[in-house]
Amino acid sequence: METPDEFNIEAYDYELPEELIAQEPAPGRDGSRLLVLDRKTGGIEHRRFPELEKYLKAGDVLVINTTRVFPARVFGRRATGGNVEVLFLRTDIAGGWLALVRGNVKPGEEVELAEGAFSVTVAEKKDEGWRLETPEDLLSLLEKHGVMPLPPYIRRERNENHAQDRSRYQTVYAKKTGSAAAPTAGLHFTPEILSSLKSKGVEIARVVLHIGYETFRPIRVDDVREHKMHGEFFEIDSDNARKLAGAAREDRRIIPVGTTSCRVLETLAIWDTIGQVTSGVTSLYIRPGFSFCITGGLLTNFHLPRSSLLLLVSALAGRKKILEAYETAVREKYRFYSYGDAMLII
Repeated sequence: METPDEFNIEAYDYELPEELIAQEPAPGRDGSRLLVLDRKTGGIEHRRFPELEKYLKAGDVLVINTTRVFPARVFGRRATGGNVEVLFLRTDIAGGWLALVRGNVKPGEEVELAEGAFSVTVAEKKDEGWRLETPEDLLSLLEKHGVMPLPPYIRRERNENHAQDRSRYQTVYAKKTGSAAAPTAGLHFTPEILSSLKSKGVEIARVVLHIGYETFRPIRVDDVREHKMHGEFFEIDSDNARKLAGAAREDRRIIPVGTTSCRVLETLAIWDTIGQVTSGVTSLYIRPGFSFCITGGLLTNFHLPRSSLLLLVSALAGRKKILEAYETAVREKYRFYSYGDAMLII
């Protein structure tokens, strides 16, 4: 049951010392810590990520997002000499690509990128950014000249740690290119951990959701009920749809890895397509008051204050329990955000 306070975005704020924002990944993928939250009791345990399997049992299904991040950020210069930074998000139905552009560009303007390696033409301003007319082989050009689209709270010079970020800002199971941000809850997994979970009888189901503008867009309304999500493409194939259907039919636990996998699962439930090959665009917004249909837990990272991701975990575990867990994490000096530690809500 919601209370009036839970409608106000200020109810989703918390204090975080800047030094707890992880600027680098842990030395090893599985070297992160794991805060385990019991959503019924509010009880908290402190573990290391490889201990995840202690909380999973045979028959559980972990749902991972196999989207692949492309090097979506590229730098350039306007004809006037001004610097430009472009973050490509996705193709646009009108042609070209949608992108976030830092710099005072104008429609009709041509902008040189990657020290003249290629250029784009500014077409029009849209809700999600700018539509740019781009070369047909844009993705291959970005693979060669782009840098990984790290969030702004991870500070980098233009090419600092570029090689490491290309590896570590990508899950080991990434397959289908299309994301402008990583599904960060999956960054902690190694092939060995996945193999160990399978040996224990934990099933792995795969979905795809290409992460775009929603990751970067803050909630700008005071009343969280008024926030709207932009659409993101997702899909699930027949083999993985059957895994979910079997688990749901047998009342086995289905635990998404990350908020993106969670939104796919709940979209499938709302669309009544669990067990079916499905692809489409979801704009599902999960906030306190949402009734989960299929999610039986969640593996996630720690999220920014006042973000739609923080509202999602609050919907699952309760706002007070989440904020108390975050206070504990700050006190225990967990590392926060994309390159930070993990949290298991069960």
